Amino acid sequence: MLRPEDNAYITRIGPGTPMGALMRQYWVPAMLSSELPRPDCPPVRVKLLGEKLIGFRDSSGQVGLLANLCPHRGASLFFARNSGCGLRCVYHGWKFDVTGRCVDMPSEPPDSTFKDRVRAPAYPCVERGGLVWTYMGPRAEPPPLPDLEATQLPDSEVTAVAYQRECNWLQGLEGDVDTAHIGFLHYGQDRLEDEIPGTFRYYTMADRAPKYAVLDTPYGAMYGAYRPAGPGQVYWRIAQWMFPFWTMPPTGLLGSLKGARAWVPMDDTHMLMFMVMPKQRQIPQDVRGGPKPIEVLPNGTGWLDRFRLVANEDNDYLMDRDAQERDEEYSGISGIHVQDQAITESMEPVYDRSLEHLGSSDAMVIRARRRLIAAAKALEAEGTPPPGVDNPASYAQRSGGVILREDEDWVTATESLRAGYTDHPELDPAVIGGFV
Repeated sequence: MLRPEDNAYITRIGPGTPMGALMRQYWVPAMLSSELPRPDCPPVRVKLLGEKLIGFRDSSGQVGLLANLCPHRGASLFFARNSGCGLRCVYHGWKFDVTGRCVDMPSEPPDSTFKDRVRAPAYPCVERGGLVWTYMGPRAEPPPLPDLEATQLPDSEVTAVAYQRECNWLQGLEGDVDTAHIGFLHYGQDRLEDEIPGTFRYYTMADRAPKYAVLDTPYGAMYGAYRPAGPGQVYWRIAQWMFPFWTMPPTGLLGSLKGARAWVPMDDTHMLMFMVMPKQRQIPQDVRGGPKPIEVLPNGTGWLDRFRLVANEDNDYLMDRDAQERDEEYSGISGIHVQDQAITESMEPVYDRSLEHLGSSDAMVIRARRRLIAAAKALEAEGTPPPGVDNPASYAQRSGGVILREDEDWVTATESLRAGYTDHPELDPAVIGGFV
């Protein structure tokens, strides 16, 4: 349980806040590359870490991220003309390149050098893994990007998607490192007698209250949720949390999956979940029940009009009470992602964690909070760089499920399976028995 002051400390991410300062030490996903489909396409409003920014792709294909307000008289650069390698404010014609440099000031005399002394606030951007990344921190030379395996794939081999949630970023992240809810929210309607013996799904249904082991890592923390499997065996679900907002849930087989998720704050009460995965890997769904596509509304032009779900609070997430009563769908809400979204948004935009009562299944949630708070305080008090900033290789991790002998140490026994950039042709996906 967090005190109210600690809850505010860990959830507020705007400029000048300790957690906001922590996040600005890292490269942050700001957009999908596909949001800027061609050079000189229309600019996009981007709300990120409490700041209003304008994203654009210039004539050469380079992406820029400028402050919303023109430094001349404060007109929004969303209305700017995007051409000739820069955004030209339609108010007085001042033009800015991707670095924020004013390259033209036609409202001033031809011999004026005033434009050389004016800059628009700008953040450097790079593209990798289908994402536009930006660095909003204080370093003149940004740190390396994290070595997330999926983001290192060629663009032709990677899929990147985004979904908005109307809640604080930490609620989304904590939901993703909470594996106890799998047997209830997502599979509460399933029965043991319907499962294939010897599969991950069978063991999950046989024991819906696993035990937990949690370990600090150089990049964040790792947990293993374990329950009995066959004679002398244990089924482990091993997952990663990586500073400041990256997760790798324990979906599928440990050693085979390369995907990662980022729970990126737009502001204190809205966030975007970016998911990057190999193209041949489908977006996680209940494979046995058939694909359940995540339906998204068309993007608008408002600050909060990107990647919003069709199923949302206004329509009760398309909940079917009849299906719930018939025990066809435990929550009455269809689709794993929508179920998660409904629950995390139902906690209110910023949950008051001083009201909660945490149990043993919340071990990873507790560990992530403590590490975030400790890192933010160390940065604030001593300027200590937070974990992972200068260690990009530590992000080359994998997650998933595995069956071990009960006498094996889970950390040592899974070292090679958790390492990125390794092949494991011996793995048999049939042991999964469905998505859990």
